[in-house]
Amino acid sequence: MNIQDIMEYLPHRYPFLLIDRVISCDPEQIVAIKNVTFNEPFFSGHFPHQCVMPGVLIVEAMAQASALVALKKYEVKHSQKNTFYFVGIEKVRFKRPVVPGDSLVITSKILRTLRGIWKFSAKAEVEEQVVTEAQLMCTMKES
Repeated sequence: MNIQDIMEYLPHRYPFLLIDRVISCDPEQIVAIKNVTFNEPFFSGHFPHQCVMPGVLIVEAMAQASALVALKKYEVKHSQKNTFYFVGIEKVRFKRPVVPGDSLVITSKILRTLRGIWKFSAKAEVEEQVVTEAQLMCTMKES
């Protein structure tokens, strides 16, 4: 999926759309890319002396990839007024900083769906090294 395809499913837009491309997407798993560049708006303040991508934005990128796999599975596009919301984040681990020039390779798998709550296992890697991993829980609500 290219950026135009991604924007058909996610309501996010610049500067908060954190998925640049989808490498693969099957009904249970997605692999997506976030290219981290020096001109990201958050780098001017986080941190001016040494740019580090905020961990919460890495988790948000993983959540956007997770939403994409679920929305794509059911062909629910954002124009249909459905939005994925966080309901929980568990087992988050940050293993190394993400800096300008890194390409985050995000993998998210659907673990289960129960009573409208989706649970995902997600990880973000740079050069095949895990930088962040988490279990994410989301629900879909009509807007």
